[in-house]
Amino acid sequence: MSGESCLPQQHSRSDSTSPAPPLTCSKSKTCSYQGAVSLGNKYVRINVGGALFYTTLQILTRQDSILKAMFSGKKEVLTDKKGWILIDRSGKHFGSILSYLRDGTVTLPKGGQAVKELLSEAKYYLIQSLVELCQNTLQGNKEQPLCVVPVVTSSKEEERLIQSSSKPVVKLLYNRSNNKYSYTSNSDDNLLKNIELFDRLSLSFNGRVLFIKDVIGDEICCWSFYGQRRKLAEVCCTSIFYATEKKQTKVEFPEARIYEETLNTLLYETMPPPDNSLLEATRRSYNNCGSLSEEEEVSGGAELRERVRRIHVKRYSTYDDRQLGH
Repeated sequence: MSGESCLPQQHSRSDSTSPAPPLTCSKSKTCSYQGAVSLGNKYVRINVGGALFYTTLQILTRQDSILKAMFSGKKEVLTDKKGWILIDRSGKHFGSILSYLRDGTVTLPKGGQAVKELLSEAKYYLIQSLVELCQNTLQGNKEQPLCVVPVVTSSKEEERLIQSSSKPVVKLLYNRSNNKYSYTSNSDDNLLKNIELFDRLSLSFNGRVLFIKDVIGDEICCWSFYGQRRKLAEVCCTSIFYATEKKQTKVEFPEARIYEETLNTLLYETMPPPDNSLLEATRRSYNNCGSLSEEEEVSGGAELRERVRRIHVKRYSTYDDRQLGH
């Protein structure tokens, strides 16, 4: 029954708070609780910031608090002409206050801001145990970063991260200033798309793949993929574009291929590494597919597991050498 609101005209309980007349009243007066409500009355009518509540003396005086002082005659209370006890506080969380006084526990509201609001009310009413509950919840709910992406500044640091990681690794190298020509018109947009894709992938595969940013490498935009501490593939997104009168640097956005290589690294999440038949199934040849070319370097000369796929944007030697449709 505590914490439940009602309309004063009906004196009936309701699950939601109801609007009340303004707290300012020409006939409101300050008196002791005994002067406001008869001690023989089982229920107490309280108006908290316009929200109306019915509860019992037993609940209000159960724990040491401002409310106990108010309703045990130790502290004066303000009443309106209809006998409602007026408390000049927000009534938003007063139901939770009453529930805590009644049960000794309460389901805290969702969201850090709502818990902070309840904490403020608990401090006002001097309910120390509820104050501690709110504080402990806020400390335990401190937002942890969704994903931590290290930024490497040296090749030694990069090697250390890759060799110490038990997860597959995806690295994006981007360095816009590493260019001696002007960029094509859409290169900046494509560079931004590569960075945005990296951010999306790092969130999607957080916990399964280690994502690394490199901002000091020799390339302008290049993706590298590692599994079980060795490089599996590389996707270079830049090329030299020969215009009619001058050279330009072009940045591409091979989104599908980047997604594919990221998924391929997941094959190396666990030991032992995938067998050759599975690796063969993930191979694709881009030699005859237009603007992308693929090279494979074989270490040891035999095992597919030792191959590194290097995918580059095809470099056109002259403006007229470009294939139809490119």
